[in-house]
Amino acid sequence: MVRKKEIHEQRVRGYFIDATKEILKSEGLKSVSVRNIADRAGYSFATLYNYFKDAKELVFHCVEDFRKECLDYATVKAAKQPAGTRHLKALFLAYLEYFVQYPGIYELFFKEALSDIDDNGNTTMLVVSLLPTLCEADWQHIAKQKELSRKEVETSKSALLLGSTGMLSLYLGRRYPSSYASFLKEAENFIDQQLK
Repeated sequence: MVRKKEIHEQRVRGYFIDATKEILKSEGLKSVSVRNIADRAGYSFATLYNYFKDAKELVFHCVEDFRKECLDYATVKAAKQPAGTRHLKALFLAYLEYFVQYPGIYELFFKEALSDIDDNGNTTMLVVSLLPTLCEADWQHIAKQKELSRKEVETSKSALLLGSTGMLSLYLGRRYPSSYASFLKEAENFIDQQLK
């Protein structure tokens, strides 16, 4: 009987998380409220409080899920490339592609004040560490093979993190460059410069 209850609780928690993810992807953080989440999940807002402290806790779970989704997406896309610069480049381009496909997630990750969601900074660290985590094994490989010095690796890591955010912001917000093909070309040129 206890197992059935745990399965039911897990299922209901999943409904609330899925509902929050749908709202975030389609409407953004501004539309996330306990009532909206509960309506989308098919439960009363009072029921939500039996499973979560508040909507912020749900958003944190969504950030964790979106982060894993992005890591998995990029890993699969880059799987056929050999370790090192080619694999890193494929990961980076897949990372950008993920956010172009899901601009609502980009908005959540890079435009919202995540400190409003989480007072202790865990949400911000999940976001900021995403690209470095994704590329870490390749950066280690590049340094080990002496393709770049350790100092150059650290500089390039930082440039990729900041540059990717800027490129996505310009493309998603201002449509610069004007086509996706041009955006990819700019991204490839940028990463090639970091790997020289």
